Amino acid sequence: MEFDKDKAIELLNKIMELELAGVVRYTHYSLMVFGYNRLPIIGWLSAQADEGLLHARKAGELITHFGGHPSLAIGPLLGCHTHDIGTILRESMEHENAAKSVYYELFELVQGKSVLLEEYARGLIVEEEMHIGEVDKMLRTPGDIGVFAKG
Repeated sequence: MEFDKDKAIELLNKIMELELAGVVRYTHYSLMVFGYNRLPIIGWLSAQADEGLLHARKAGELITHFGGHPSLAIGPLLGCHTHDIGTILRESMEHENAAKSVYYELFELVQGKSVLLEEYARGLIVEEEMHIGEVDKMLRTPGDIGVFAKG
């Protein structure tokens, strides 16, 4: 079965742009955290930036695999100008949800038509949903087991 390769390349470019925006966003956030819990929080934020770069590279490799040209653009940067970790985490949740929706869009486009892209999208959907869960847990009041926000 064939799939729309141009649309797949367009979505992969969008993924690459979002992931590169995540690199910038998480790096910036890691510089804005102060207080007693600074070190574990900046460690988590820095790891998210590193992972975003790996995801962007993988999307770029897939773009060229299918004969496309990787975008030089970067996705939107929300850019809170606060050092409040709650605001930073809520923006992170928004970013993760945006990325997840594009991975789902790619998955739906190629489902049953490209094992390579289907498995790629499936794996990244799992990772994005895990990130959303991590952010959700960080946004909860200590001792509260209820979900903070649905992603």
